[in-house]
Amino acid sequence: MATILVVDDELGIRALLSEILSDEGHTIELAENAAQARAVRERMRPDLVLLDIWMPDVDGITLLKEWGSTGLLTMPVIMMSGHGTIDTAVEATKVGAIAFLEKPITLQKLLRAVEQSLVKTAPRPPPPPGLPSYTRNDMSPQYTAPNLGLLPPTSQPAAGLVSEQSFELDRPLREARDAFEKSYFEFHLAKENGSMTRVAEKTGLERTHLYRKLKQLGVDLSRNKRGIGI
Repeated sequence: MATILVVDDELGIRALLSEILSDEGHTIELAENAAQARAVRERMRPDLVLLDIWMPDVDGITLLKEWGSTGLLTMPVIMMSGHGTIDTAVEATKVGAIAFLEKPITLQKLLRAVEQSLVKTAPRPPPPPGLPSYTRNDMSPQYTAPNLGLLPPTSQPAAGLVSEQSFELDRPLREARDAFEKSYFEFHLAKENGSMTRVAEKTGLERTHLYRKLKQLGVDLSRNKRGIGI
């Protein structure tokens, strides 16, 4: 698994992203501003950075440019913003970001962006003599970002069993976690055609506890009665 640095000035967003990504098996480092992010980067090289654009001290674009100009942009960076525009996304990718996620962040897009950003690209052979070598970011030749096609808001929703859900991160952690868990269980119920036995196996919960959890979260079980039983 990877070490991921989450940089965001909002405590609730840091906590929620940390919990979600920790559940995926990643090690999470947290920073609430550019100064703390610099300190983490000086101490280590994370495998991935989730970087908010609007922060009180230095904005994320400026920090991204700083890392690029000083040779520290040796890891993929996913930019995040609740007030982003297409121009902002284009600027971020021009200076080295691998993707741009618009808040409220869609859970599926978050996990897909993280997974794809961490995929190691195969080494490319050196160009023939006399031909230039191109990278995504001229200021940071150490890292060549693959084209993930993750630029919102024009990106297409991922194909899947259920539609993508957006989660309001600017709210109490418990409410955000409940919304995530409800979507998580609804996804697995749809994937397993309502089979509580298979969903219990997939999620690692005892079946009785799973049933109570679904009722607590308000998951509609009427469409899956065939697979429900205690």
